[in-house]
Amino acid sequence: MGHSKLIRLVKLFLVILLTVPLLSGCWDRLEIEERAVVLGISIDEAGEISNEEKDSQIIQKPPATSMVRVTVQIALPGRIPLGPGESGGSSGAGTQETLWVLDSVGHSVDDALMNLQQQLSSRLFFGHLRVIIVSERVARKGLENINDYFHRNSEVRRMAWLMISKGSAKALMKAAPKLERVPTLYLMATLDEGIRMGKFPSNYIGNFWSNSVKLGEEGYLPYVAIRKEQNIRVSGLAYFKGNKMVGTTSENQIGAFMGIKGMNPAGYRIFVDLGGPMKNVMMTTTHRDKKIDVRIVNGRPRFTIHISLEIGVEEKMSEEVAISNASILKQIEEDEKSKAIKIYQQLIEMTQEDGSDIFGFGEMVRAKKPGYWNTRVRTKERWQEMYKEAEFDFSVQMNVRRVGMKAK
Repeated sequence: MGHSKLIRLVKLFLVILLTVPLLSGCWDRLEIEERAVVLGISIDEAGEISNEEKDSQIIQKPPATSMVRVTVQIALPGRIPLGPGESGGSSGAGTQETLWVLDSVGHSVDDALMNLQQQLSSRLFFGHLRVIIVSERVARKGLENINDYFHRNSEVRRMAWLMISKGSAKALMKAAPKLERVPTLYLMATLDEGIRMGKFPSNYIGNFWSNSVKLGEEGYLPYVAIRKEQNIRVSGLAYFKGNKMVGTTSENQIGAFMGIKGMNPAGYRIFVDLGGPMKNVMMTTTHRDKKIDVRIVNGRPRFTIHISLEIGVEEKMSEEVAISNASILKQIEEDEKSKAIKIYQQLIEMTQEDGSDIFGFGEMVRAKKPGYWNTRVRTKERWQEMYKEAEFDFSVQMNVRRVGMKAK
């Protein structure tokens, strides 16, 4: 009897022992007030360094690399508007009330943030980081260090936005848009709304990292600039060759890029001239579809890109234009077809000159022509050179829809 009781006690002890590691706990608990919540980060060249900043360097033997200036937006506890009635702001003063903007220099991103941490009583927390802005001058030198730091940081979300600024990235951190008291949230909302309206591809930092490591594709990022009114404008795409930025597109070429990729929704608008100053019609693209074929001709990849676009009538300048006329619709389709082919060709030729395949044609060769890839290409660097010699044919089909009840 005593022996069986001992066995039961041993079993109970073992059950308790196995259960303890599975219990949740708060051993790493850190109150929100004890965290410095970072909403946005900008990275520029260090520029002129003050004596105070030189004294703050704690590395005894620094690396022989150019220094960077890292600026952060830190949310002030209890100041960020939460309700719809508090979401807007009327002036730049609102920015000072909700955020604390400060900067530091270092030989790397981690070094600069470590120097910045010395100025704070709370630990920097990146779990709510939404926007990372890198100046064009830094991006053209390469993003190896920047990508490495944020890739290793488990607090950084893959749904954050990484973007390239025309000019100073720090200026965007200090911008005070009138529609939002938190500039970082304004930037994020601008790009998210652009995706919903079909003006910009969905390309978060995780997508950029994924594209950058592919053998047959390069990464691209939003290219933004600040305007006099303190609002932000998406000026195009910044495209890369490896980790270095090599060029930018125009705003209109964003639509061309999305057309070649077959991205939806579509939302770009264009004017069609039907033979006179008052015979203009505003058209909008409503849907895109694409099919790409690849074959090897004389040892080089040759791509045939079939693009189908649905466009609708958005506005006309005069009642003289009879949109319901079949010949007018045919004229619109033919006119827009030739314009579309021209802008597609210009965009591809521009990226070919820089050896930046942001469309993923190389990945298509890997998938559909594996024998050719394994014998003639093999590496990312080789495809960057072969992409310059690739040939392209276009087949564009336009369908005018939604001419309006009045036209009918």
